[in-house]
Amino acid sequence: MQLDMLADNSPPSPDPNDPKQKVLVIQERLCQEYGCPIGYFHNLDPLSELVSASLSHRTKNKDSGRAFKQLRAKFPNWEAVRDADTADVQTAVEPCTWPEQKAPRIQQILKQITKQQGKLSVDFLENMPVKEARKWLETLPGVGPKTSAAVLSFSTLRKRALPVDSHHHRVAMRTGLISEKVSVGPSHKILEAQLPEDWSAQQVYDNHEVLMLHGQRCCYYRNPECDRCVILDLCPFGEHVLAAAKHLSKR
Repeated sequence: MQLDMLADNSPPSPDPNDPKQKVLVIQERLCQEYGCPIGYFHNLDPLSELVSASLSHRTKNKDSGRAFKQLRAKFPNWEAVRDADTADVQTAVEPCTWPEQKAPRIQQILKQITKQQGKLSVDFLENMPVKEARKWLETLPGVGPKTSAAVLSFSTLRKRALPVDSHHHRVAMRTGLISEKVSVGPSHKILEAQLPEDWSAQQVYDNHEVLMLHGQRCCYYRNPECDRCVILDLCPFGEHVLAAAKHLSKR
């Protein structure tokens, strides 16, 4: 009798074919695991966040952070970075990957903003709808969906935009929220469309953060620790990994 009552009171499992249902359960469990709401890790103005995000591409956080700090220490403002010798900018951002590419690209971004806006500022993004703001940002050299979302979400703008990094993408792919054929760039539009429209900017930010943290702390690229995963029953990849390991152990 008690078992029947427990079964009746159990929340229904999400439809595995409906990612909008699954993402809600994933969010709930990972928020319990990592603690939501998660504090914003940056408090940069949007132009500074644009530079920071441009440095972070394919770079560890500690290295891109060091490159950003060195750049800020070497130059008094972004106008000085824009007008400096590229070699000096490259030296400042040396800790990040491909500084020889990122230095001239950052200067190109700063020059294009100045040319289009008449001054070096992107504060106008605050009054633009997210879709339009992202479209404008992605006209800048080297700026894709991850960077545009990061500028709007991570900066003091605190807008409702979903960045997707490699860890976030891996967890989304393994849980079946996106197909294995969908790369990081196109995944932004798909994953953001799965989120409830009434979610706040904080909830969207939390979604990125908890999936990223899960990828960093449990769902590793190599040797994921599926046996302690709190969303194992929602993850076809993890269930397959454990089933295969169990089969091998019986040999």
